[in-house]
Amino acid sequence: MLIKRKASILTSEITDRAVFESRRRFIKAAAAGSAALMLPTLAEAENDIYADVLTGPYSAPLSPTDYEDVTSYTNYYEFSTNKKDSSRLAQALKTRPWSVTVEGEVARPGIYDLEDILKDNPLEERIYRFRCVEAWSMVVPWIGFPLGQMLKRFEPTSNAKFVEFTTIYNPDVMVGQRSGVLEWPYTEGLRIDEAMHPLTIMATGMYDDELPKQNGAPLRLIVPWKYGFKSIKAVVKIRLLENMPDTAWNKSAPREYGFYANVNPEVSHPRWSQKRERVLGSSIFAAKRNTEKFNGYGEQVASLYSGMDLKKYY
Repeated sequence: MLIKRKASILTSEITDRAVFESRRRFIKAAAAGSAALMLPTLAEAENDIYADVLTGPYSAPLSPTDYEDVTSYTNYYEFSTNKKDSSRLAQALKTRPWSVTVEGEVARPGIYDLEDILKDNPLEERIYRFRCVEAWSMVVPWIGFPLGQMLKRFEPTSNAKFVEFTTIYNPDVMVGQRSGVLEWPYTEGLRIDEAMHPLTIMATGMYDDELPKQNGAPLRLIVPWKYGFKSIKAVVKIRLLENMPDTAWNKSAPREYGFYANVNPEVSHPRWSQKRERVLGSSIFAAKRNTEKFNGYGEQVASLYSGMDLKKYY
């Protein structure tokens, strides 16, 4: 079980010390030569919005996974089904400027610039624990803001029962979208109460910096009690709906990927057990550990599913 705690420690005190110091040295060096290197974003990094974000109330007291492991092993089918390739291919994606279209059952639909969204939603949350369906897990200090905080500003109507998210469609750059492995663009969804839960965040950064492109920059969903495929990357559209939306993996393989996708060791994937998981970065010969129901957040989220058969609604 994860421990829920409140804290006000700085990023440098929770990020692996060697990673923190080496990145700070790099940023300073790059800033000094930014004109020659043509890296203006690094020149601004010393004073950026990610520098000293406080730890959120649901942070878990766990050591973060190595930064290099998190950024070099990603599921990003828009670029490639190979987990190593996205760190290279994603660099071609332009993430500034960026806007999010809001539609459906809201009083304030429209196209919202990401910079305005960030001004209205201060970065304050760090969610550490995040597990994926492939039976490996990682611990990431995501930086973001509660999704519900943003949705309230759009004024959902009483008919809004679900939230649908859509990623950018850009097959010229996102070369994986030229394949038929999934129906593009990638879509995901949550029930409205799941979306409004304070554990659900929109992440724009991780560790001490903005999100790397291969990890979903500039805006991705994080739902830490669900399997990783729910946490859609590069979000460009949010629709509030009365009916449950279709989602990419559920349309592709409904027996394998349900709408809810709650971490549940009692429900096996049709092709493998989900009772045990392996930590990202560990040897394939290392012992796996027990998977925790709701990823250890049962105290916070189990009530959302009271009376539901979670083997049926997987």
